[in-house]
Amino acid sequence: MESKPKFFQKHPLLKDILSLAVFVACVIGGTVVLNAFVFRSYNVVGQSMENTFHNDDRVIVNRLPVTWAHFLGQEYVPERGDVIVFANGAADGPLTCGVPDGKVDQYIIKRVIAFPGERVTVKDGVLMVYNDEHPEGFSPDDDTRVDENNGPKKYSSGEVDMVVPEGELFVAGDNREGSHSFDSRSGLGTVPYCRIIGPVALRIYPFDQVRLF
Repeated sequence: MESKPKFFQKHPLLKDILSLAVFVACVIGGTVVLNAFVFRSYNVVGQSMENTFHNDDRVIVNRLPVTWAHFLGQEYVPERGDVIVFANGAADGPLTCGVPDGKVDQYIIKRVIAFPGERVTVKDGVLMVYNDEHPEGFSPDDDTRVDENNGPKKYSSGEVDMVVPEGELFVAGDNREGSHSFDSRSGLGTVPYCRIIGPVALRIYPFDQVRLF
C-alpha cells in the first residue's frame, strides 16, 4: 500500500521558501545577538583622537566585558588609559542612563583619564590626576603615549580643577589642543558607567593600519 506524499513533497517551492526564511531569520537573529552582546563596529568621525585614530578609521568595540558585568549585576569599569565608546544623550542635556538607542544622539570615542573620587586638573597645558596613591599628582598618559605620533598629545587646552563624581568617568580625546576634542574638560562633562558601550579592541580599517588595542 503506497503512502500519500508528504505536504512538502507536494509543494517543493514552498519548502524552499520556508527554508530560506528560516535561514534569513537565523542570520538576522545572530547578527542582533552579536551586535548587542559580543561586539559592535563604529566609524571614527573627526580629529579628536588623533594621532591614535583618524577620521574614517573603522574600529571594533568589545561588548563581552560589559555584557558579563551586567550579567553579574555590576557596572562595567574600564582600565585607565582604555579607549572606550559610549552613548551620548541630548546635546543640550546631561548624560543620564537608560536612554534607548533610538534616542541616542551619537556614539563618542574617548580615552579614560580618571575615576570617581579622583581630582583632575588642567593648568598651563598639563593634565594631571590626583588620588590617595598619588597625592602629588601624576600624568594619566604615561602608559599610553608611545610618542607624539601615537597616543595622547602632551599639550592640553583649557582650565580644569574638579573631582570626578561617583559612578562616572573623566574622559578626554587624544588631540586636546584647542577645540579638537569635545570631552570632560569642556561641555561634555563626566560619563556615567552605564553609558559605556565597551572598550575599543581592534582597528580594522585602514587595512594597512590594522592593530589590536
